[in-house]
Amino acid sequence: QAQLVESGGGSVQAGDSLRLSCAASGRTFSAYDMGWFRQAPGKERVFVGGMSYSGTRTYYADSVKGRFTISRDTAKNTVHLQMNSLKPEDTAVYYCAVKLGMQVYSDPGNYGYWGQGTQVTVSS
Repeated sequence: QAQLVESGGGSVQAGDSLRLSCAASGRTFSAYDMGWFRQAPGKERVFVGGMSYSGTRTYYADSVKGRFTISRDTAKNTVHLQMNSLKPEDTAVYYCAVKLGMQVYSDPGNYGYWGQGTQVTVSS
């Protein structure tokens, strides 16, 4: 059974960095676009960034543009989210997901497989 597992979350200070990883097992997702979302307590799940299956195109939410970077290691069936200059408003549970088809990246409804999430807490 296909599964996504996020890791790398934690509690950091504002200005610090974290690198999240999303490891896929059960099947390869090298032919699929991938996305990262986050969900803060009491709020909706929102788009953070996405990368095309080829790795040649990336998209980011305005709130993280210039601070976050997505990369993927196809050989390891893994996607990473490098987060720099973290802010308290980045505090959330972060999820990776597999996008199905050619739909827009920002809509969580366009994604199939989801990981269980990893908590990121940024204190001021």
